Amino acid sequence: MAGIYVHIPFCKSRCAYCGFFSTTSLELRQRYVDAVCREYELRNHIGSKSPICPIGQPATVYLGGGTPSTLAPNQLEQLFATLVDGAVPPVEVTMECNPDDVTPDFAVLLRRLPVNRVSMGAQTFSDERLRFIGRRHTSHQVAEAVDRLRQAGIDNISIDLMYGFPGETLDDWQRDIDKALALDVEHLSAYALTYEEGTPLHRMLEQGLIQQTDEELSRSMYYSLVDRLTAVGYEHYEISNFARPGRRSRHNSSYWNHTPYIGLGAAAHSFDGRCRSWNVADIMRYIEGVEQGRMETDCEMLEGDTLYNDLLMTALRTIDGLSLDRLDDARRRYCLRQAERYIDGGLLVYDKETGRLRLSRDGLFVSDMVMSDLMLV
Repeated sequence: MAGIYVHIPFCKSRCAYCGFFSTTSLELRQRYVDAVCREYELRNHIGSKSPICPIGQPATVYLGGGTPSTLAPNQLEQLFATLVDGAVPPVEVTMECNPDDVTPDFAVLLRRLPVNRVSMGAQTFSDERLRFIGRRHTSHQVAEAVDRLRQAGIDNISIDLMYGFPGETLDDWQRDIDKALALDVEHLSAYALTYEEGTPLHRMLEQGLIQQTDEELSRSMYYSLVDRLTAVGYEHYEISNFARPGRRSRHNSSYWNHTPYIGLGAAAHSFDGRCRSWNVADIMRYIEGVEQGRMETDCEMLEGDTLYNDLLMTALRTIDGLSLDRLDDARRRYCLRQAERYIDGGLLVYDKETGRLRLSRDGLFVSDMVMSDLMLV
């Protein structure tokens, strides 16, 4: 069964670092929700031989963005009435929220929705750094939101953190980890601050107004995160993701495990095991196309070297690593030959009994470099 990802591209304001497809123009929200529901119906009527595979009953549903919590209650109810069959509900239904959107009324709304997991972008517990990146919420609102979600019966909460802000010290980052741990959430994701081209943050960097965190400090921050979270029982199951036992993100794990999934909405991606497809990254083109009964979609078939590269990039992100049994003989030999120096250098670990190749603790921090050297070009 495929998972469903729904891209909600609306935000009340844009963050300085954000390179995702989104808009602050909210007037198209109802028309967009209607189009997503229509796309769902269209996909369920497409023949199984199409590279844009039909959906069937989903195993997981994930509303991401953008900011799904900017939708009105009736719009969220409309989406879930279309996507979720109450008779056979998905095992995991995740909704991304901004902390300041989790009001008492929003918590009441969640009780009516089939949401059983919430992912919130806390980013940092420093109000100064929150203002710097253009976040609307305060650090206090994160704790308030967690309390309200608990009261609404949500027992699976994830928060996102960022590290490596300009001028941030290791002690600053340790304090953020302390405050995150105090929330006792089930899942935590943490990412180094990136400077996406075209964002205000990137322009500030180009103008010399800010400086990137140096690699050694960033490495220390990452190792500190890993050590602190694993010491208190979180499982480090993917490069940037940590979970309490049994609380891995099932939906996101499908991306890393090559499980089929469907993406609904503008700029959303889908995967059927051999083909990656993506909807047009243009809200009006997306809406108008679906309203006329067609989907503005491109796709790429994965086979041979491209399938090998895709498997490599996804599986090596995880604690389980890549099963070399999934490769043909020639590519298996190539992979091991390229991996040999990283195995000797302690960045990769090869388990001959299981036939699995995975990144070591040190390898996780330089994963992009290691994986690029294993790829076929």
